[in-house]
Amino acid sequence: MRAVFVFLAVFVSHAAARYTADWTSLDARPLPSWYNEAKLGIFIHWGVFSVPGFDSEWFWWHWQGQQPPNKTCVDYMSKNYPPGFSYPEFASQFHAQFFDPEEWADIFNASGAKYVVLTAKHHEGFTNWGSPNSWNWNSVDTGPHRDLVGDLGEAVRSRSLHYGLYNSLYEWFHPLYLIDKKNGFKTQEFVMHKLLPELYNMVVRYKPEVIWSDGDWEAPDTYWNSTEFLAWLYNDSPVRDTVVTNDRWGAGCACKHGGYYNCEDKYTPGQLPKHKWEKCTSMDTLSWGYRRKMKLSELMPLSNIIADLVETVALGGNYLLNVGPTSDGTIPTVFEERLRGLGAWLEINGQAIYASKPWRVQSENNTIQVWYTSKGTTVYAIMTAKPFKPTVQLLEPKTSVNTTVTLLGNSKPLSWSPLSPSAGLIVLLPELPYTPGHAWTLKLDGIQ
Repeated sequence: MRAVFVFLAVFVSHAAARYTADWTSLDARPLPSWYNEAKLGIFIHWGVFSVPGFDSEWFWWHWQGQQPPNKTCVDYMSKNYPPGFSYPEFASQFHAQFFDPEEWADIFNASGAKYVVLTAKHHEGFTNWGSPNSWNWNSVDTGPHRDLVGDLGEAVRSRSLHYGLYNSLYEWFHPLYLIDKKNGFKTQEFVMHKLLPELYNMVVRYKPEVIWSDGDWEAPDTYWNSTEFLAWLYNDSPVRDTVVTNDRWGAGCACKHGGYYNCEDKYTPGQLPKHKWEKCTSMDTLSWGYRRKMKLSELMPLSNIIADLVETVALGGNYLLNVGPTSDGTIPTVFEERLRGLGAWLEINGQAIYASKPWRVQSENNTIQVWYTSKGTTVYAIMTAKPFKPTVQLLEPKTSVNTTVTLLGNSKPLSWSPLSPSAGLIVLLPELPYTPGHAWTLKLDGIQ
């Protein structure tokens, strides 16, 4: 009888865990723990837009979509391509001949990232896999003539990294989408015959653990059938137990509905939010896709990347750092240099980042900027600038006779003294070693 009761309890619990196609139910789903522990991911914007490598990944829209067109893009095309040249003709030049997924995965692994998100399809509609719903406008039928999504996924997962896919809901120039748009989104020809079949196929085929949705803002979630898709994803898909999603599922959803919140590109809340969030940002500050004209002054320095990561994690977020590969399939050396530098810093300071939680106080700026994270009873004080003196004052920690302070990368305990009977301490620093990104971490045990 007891066994029957246990079986029924498990069955009822499992049945109760099913989600219905409404935001109240879907928003109540707990986020799989791996995501919050990972902290750092790599974003990859790669597609036909990488061929012109001009302006940004929005080049096609800026050239022929927006009104009036971007004059810089129009002039670029008129000076460099014959009259009548169309954007789809760039696809045959998307060769990816030097694309080595093993090499890419090695670089991402060396960066310290724990997950990778590749563009499966951007707003141009070109899929980096052989989608049967995108005939002759995908990487298998034209251009590289290979499954870019699948090839990278295998390499990434072989290094125990989580693999996710970016997917744009809308497509700038798809005829069915333009019909629905003209009809005020009261019809769903594009959704039913293109978007959803493709999206379901992508999930079943590649089993992404992140679905990074985008291109949602022109229509409400009811047009996209977002809640129906997410209910299937969370209940019955092959990744139902591990998948995480963002908040771009229809106009008005950002920062309100979905798994974790992106809110907007390069979003920083400024204070500790109540909901899990992710900051997506690009190493090239002017574009997400590859630009042939990018200058060093337009790229994020390693020190800024590390400071940005630290602030994001201290405020409870994940950090998704973007790179734009070339159309021939290489990651620009300057991007690789920063990724490896980030990984070198994390080799020393990673225990303050991975699986950490926000502390009761997230930051202070007494003598220098300090960000706090915690793990169990340990608190980490991350200094994102070198102190002017051989000491640093921390006002927030409450010390005890059991308090110990060490510098990550150096196990020798550091001398310290209390600032006041109630809180604060002053730490005598050793000669700070060179570190990529000019950021150092103090490990504090025995404090409150």
